[in-house]
Amino acid sequence: MQWTQAYTPIGGNLLLSALAALVPIIFFFWALAIKRMKGYTAGLATLGIALIIAVLVYRMPAEKALMSATQGAVYGLLPIGWIIVTSVFLYKITVKTGQFDIIRSSVLSITDDRRLQALLIAFSFGAFLEGAAGFGAPVAISAALLVGLGFNPLYAAGICLIANTAPVAFGAIGIPITAVEGPTGIPAMEISQMVGRQLPFLSVFIPLYLIIIMSGFRKALEIWPAILVSGVSFAVVQYLSSNFLGPELPDVLSALVSMAALAVFLKWWKPKTAFRFAGEQESAASIETARTSPAAPAYSGGQIFKAWSPFLLLTAMISVWGIPSVKSALTGHYEGSAVFLKWLNAVGEKLTFAPGVPFLNNQIVNADGTPIEAVYKLEVLGSAGTAILIAAVLSKFITAISWKDWGTVFKETVQELKLPILTIASVVGFAYVTNSSGMSTTLGMTLALTGSMFTFFSPVLGWLGVFITGSDTSANLLFGNLQKVTALSVGMDPVLSVAANSSGGVTGKMISPQSIAVACAAVGLAGKESDLFRFTIKHSLFLLLLVCIITFLQHHIFSWMIP
Repeated sequence: MQWTQAYTPIGGNLLLSALAALVPIIFFFWALAIKRMKGYTAGLATLGIALIIAVLVYRMPAEKALMSATQGAVYGLLPIGWIIVTSVFLYKITVKTGQFDIIRSSVLSITDDRRLQALLIAFSFGAFLEGAAGFGAPVAISAALLVGLGFNPLYAAGICLIANTAPVAFGAIGIPITAVEGPTGIPAMEISQMVGRQLPFLSVFIPLYLIIIMSGFRKALEIWPAILVSGVSFAVVQYLSSNFLGPELPDVLSALVSMAALAVFLKWWKPKTAFRFAGEQESAASIETARTSPAAPAYSGGQIFKAWSPFLLLTAMISVWGIPSVKSALTGHYEGSAVFLKWLNAVGEKLTFAPGVPFLNNQIVNADGTPIEAVYKLEVLGSAGTAILIAAVLSKFITAISWKDWGTVFKETVQELKLPILTIASVVGFAYVTNSSGMSTTLGMTLALTGSMFTFFSPVLGWLGVFITGSDTSANLLFGNLQKVTALSVGMDPVLSVAANSSGGVTGKMISPQSIAVACAAVGLAGKESDLFRFTIKHSLFLLLLVCIITFLQHHIFSWMIP
């Protein structure tokens, strides 16, 4: 039996309905920021509250609400949970086999300055992983690398989340941009161009902002040439590629150019003093002595290459998985004539499952009368997590770890990540309940009431969407058409408003429950989600304000920037 969404369930009053829809979100903020609950406790409680409001206030049939939660939980396990498990597993293999000591040494040979390490790994390498894979891989892998180098786990997670702001809109080979073309009818190229005229401002600023957070303004100024090289090279390539090539490659190209430019620059420029965190100062002298001592191990190029090979394999596998034709073959949707891809398509088809969700598939009707499809999307071979697992299998032979130890490390990884994955499953379940009940749309419609000030508040919709769903793609699909309709009603260019949804969304990524859970899982901070949330929330709001100002100015003063 079909059920029709109602966006104003409380007496037809939008504002009262919005207040009810806000309750789970406010609870989640309170649970983490004030009560400091463990992530899985806050996630499960928020899911429970969302279910109660969906059933009692929005009159959603209980079985549909519960099955919607299961749909989200399954998505939380695959692909998101699977990516986290395999990413942490690969990192643990390098630690178990002693290869990470060589990786650490090779990074120190480029720079032992924590600020520069953050620029290389959190900002540039993280952006590459976002562009190639998305879905939590950038934060998981980059944060684990920083912890391995000696960063405080909370700082490592927080810095990687903030660094992952600039690339999110073009993540996973541009899916957030290409996906929103469907519901809005606006060509993806136009949205790509507009986003590419907003985010480069953040891309220049984020490296400086990161270093200020880490070390303070004065210490940041000590390395301003490196910050400039990192940010400007990224921003320029991001602008050029998004405006002239399309939405698929800005992250990958920008990240590669930024990494290369900074690494080359550091060959002839060094800061006067190396920065380390307060807890490291005591051992700084001994570290320097060890590094320069003749007795210190001098690793050959071959040894360094071998140590990095698991991550090089990861990069290669994720890059291959991101190629559109390969991606379609891996999920059983390839329609070309290439022999190998046709064979791969046959395998991918057998390992791709999309059963309809009972009581839910095509059983919910939105306001315009369209039934909403609901399936358990299980792309076993097409998941980036499987690409990382293959990299881990190949790394077994390179690092010469025994199958027994390989299996033991995998079991240990799964054991460690049980609670974080429960957190992820619960918060993604909450996102799905919020969407399928109509609560998200209620909140979006309320924000659209801002009228002429919508030109300022437009990015807030994207921020809210990403906070709820954990995905810029989902936020664009959720609010893209609402952005377009509202923009036309208030005299705003819809290209600008839809782009602002994506650009505003990137600032919500660092506080989304899903991202917080992923980051904590990667650095071994399970149960400390509240600390990380408190760390990132103020930065999220500040960066959102910047995007709001940029959008407002582009509408009122710099309208020539709109394609």
